[in-house]
This record gives sequence, C-alpha cells and structure tokens, in this order.
Amino acid sequence: MKQRRNHALKFGAVVIILGVLTYLLFSGAQIGEDLTLNSIYETRLGIDIKGGVSAVLYPDKENPTIDELKAAKSIIDTRLDNKAIFDRTVTIDKANKRILVEIPWKGGETEFNPRETIEDIGETARLTFREVDESKVDENGNYLPLEDKIIIEGKDVKDAQYVQNPNTKEHLVKLELNSEGAKKFAEATKRLLGKPIAIFMDDTLIVAPTVQDVISDGIATINGQRSAEEAGELADKIRSGSLPFKLEYKDINTISPLLGENALSVTIIAGFVAFALVALFMLLIYRLPGLIADIALAALVMLTLLSVAWFNISLTLPGIAGIILTVGMGVDANVITFERIKEELNAGKTLKAAIDVGFKRAFSAIVDTNVTVMISGAILYYFGSGAIKGFAVTLFVGVILSFLTAVTATRIMIHFVSDHIRNPWLYGLKRRKGNANV
Repeated sequence: MKQRRNHALKFGAVVIILGVLTYLLFSGAQIGEDLTLNSIYETRLGIDIKGGVSAVLYPDKENPTIDELKAAKSIIDTRLDNKAIFDRTVTIDKANKRILVEIPWKGGETEFNPRETIEDIGETARLTFREVDESKVDENGNYLPLEDKIIIEGKDVKDAQYVQNPNTKEHLVKLELNSEGAKKFAEATKRLLGKPIAIFMDDTLIVAPTVQDVISDGIATINGQRSAEEAGELADKIRSGSLPFKLEYKDINTISPLLGENALSVTIIAGFVAFALVALFMLLIYRLPGLIADIALAALVMLTLLSVAWFNISLTLPGIAGIILTVGMGVDANVITFERIKEELNAGKTLKAAIDVGFKRAFSAIVDTNVTVMISGAILYYFGSGAIKGFAVTLFVGVILSFLTAVTATRIMIHFVSDHIRNPWLYGLKRRKGNANV
C-alpha cells in the first residue's frame, strides 16, 4: 500500500510538471524583475528560415593589422556564442581591413529593427580599467580617465560573474584575471588603496569602485550594484572582452531568408508525421508501455523546445533536424527497456519484477548509446560553425532530456499504471491460452 502511494505521488508530480511546462511553452512567464522565460513564439529563427541583418564593421583606426582584426573577430564570435546565436557569419575582409557580420533577427519581433538586432554583437568599444583624476569630473559628475594610466584591459580579464553576498545580500561582480592582469592589478591596488579604479568603454564611464584591499591573487569583486540585473549586465560587459579598437557599424541591411518560412512549415509537418508514425508503432507493438512512451516522447519534444526558447538559441532547419533525431534516440531507449520487460515476463517473472529488472538491465545500454551521441555532438560543436553548431546544441540538449524522459518519467508512469493494470497482453506479450493478470 505504501509503495502504491509513493507511485501515485510521483505520477501526480510528473503530470503536474508536464502541465506547467506545457503552459510555459506556449505562454512564457515573467519571474520577478530579473528572469523572463520566453515562449516558443519568441524563439529566434535562423537566417535560413526568417532572414536577418548584415553589417560592415569598420575599425576606428588607420591600417589595423590582420592579427588585430582576427582578435576582434574572435571576440565577436565569443559574444555571439554566449548569446547562443550560432547561425551567423563573421568574416574578415582583408583587402579593405573591415569585418562583415550577418546574424538572424531577434526572436518574437514583429517590426524588424536592423540596428537593434545588430546590437546583439555587444559593445564595439574598448574596455579599460584606468586611474582617474578625482579632481576632474564631467557635467554628470563622472570621473574623467587619465589617458596614460591604463591599469588593465578587457583582454586581461579571464572571467566575470554575478554573485551575491550570502550574508548581506549585496549584488557583486566577481572578477578573475589572467596571470599578466593579476600582476598589474596587484601593483595598482597596492598603490591606489582607498582610491577609485574606473572601468571605461572608450571614454564612457561604466563604474568606478573604490579599492578596499590589495588584490594579489587575481580575484576581485566589484560592489555597489543596485540589483542582480545591473550586476549581471556589468559582468556581461566585462566578460565579453575588449576589442583592440573601436568598431563603427556601417552599411546595415536586411537579409532575405535563404530558404524561407515555407521550408520551416514543411520541416514541421515532416516532424509531426515522423512523430505520429513513431507513436503509432510504439502503441501497436508495446501497447500500454507504448502509450506511456508516446507521452514521454511528447514531453521530450516539449522540453527541448523549452530549452531552445529559454536559452535564446537561434533555431535553424538543421537544429530542428537535431530535435527530430532526439525523438529517435528516445524511442531507442524505450524499445530497449520494453523488450527487456517482455523477456522477463516470458521467463515467468511477475509484472513488478519484470519492470524492475527490465529497467535495470537496459540502463547500461541506454547510457552507452546516449554518451556516444553526446560525444559526437560535442565534437560537432567544437569543430563546427554556424548552423552546424545549432544542430549540435539541439542534439546534445535533446539527448540529455531523452535520457531523463526515457528512464525517469517513463519508469514513474509505468510503475503507477502497473499498480492498476496487470494484463500481460497490454505489456506487449502475445495473447495465448493461460495468460492471466500477474
């Protein structure tokens, strides 16, 4: 009786979770001031489906070197990766010493604003940590930088993250400097103890925290942020890196879809047909477990789409193909498990024992299959670019989620159902004389 109650509680929890996630998939949610969960309608579609924006970025410097242009391109690539904009093109025009960029439209846009979209590249200014003259301020009361007193640059910052002081609840930005930056910062904080070190984007002051301690280990925190959002934005600006020179946007134009939204419709229809055929196959071959597997597969698709929407991953046609492929992975895990259960039932075990042994013996095979696919996805992401990265991300996320739905959710649901329905035929066995509830 106690076991049945536990199964019922877990089954109820699964149903509630799936219901909430289904609602969030189509409606989204605003949680407080700092967290927005996007709906599927706000997903950023790739250039191949919806088009995007192209721009030419000109260095604010005469005759920049190719190495400097490569450094700027690398930083732009990193910024776009951090925003999960994998469907993009960033190239160097060596002849004209400029950078060409193409990125997809922002998700959920109805009125397309090219300049607002291209701003996803981030600040095109140079990030510096400088000494200031405390006696000189601008009309807004902000410190003015000392041009020849640059302490460190954005390239010296290894990482920047938002953290919260657990005792005071103060919003902080934690800095981790590389070895060269740590040496420079240690000398500066010793010399400027009790004085401000200002962070500038070009000549625009971002923040000017006062040095309270000598920082000798390359780990520092910046306080004074009014909210988690403000601290997070500051961390993003610092972490995104410092361009070797300022870049100016010019020649901003719209890009027509490479394949068009009709291609998206065809792909979605193909996905629905594939899912329906797989669901029908599972239902006919495995019956009641097949129905449970179909519910788990629907949950898998929903969770993958939620991940795409919530992490603002640009969704391309190859990315959709990756989602469809994960459905096959989920089916594969269920087939292995259900065949094991059938073997145990044919060997004369009770239904409860067959389910327990079936999941236990199938577990290692499922893990091996998922791990090998995840390794392939990781390799594609590392060596790939553009839409290939998008495919790798959706595949990787989908495989992780398929493991959770095929092993955890399916097991919870089938345990609950087996407490009430015990006819072996409904669990995939052939109808034969002597079959009875077990």
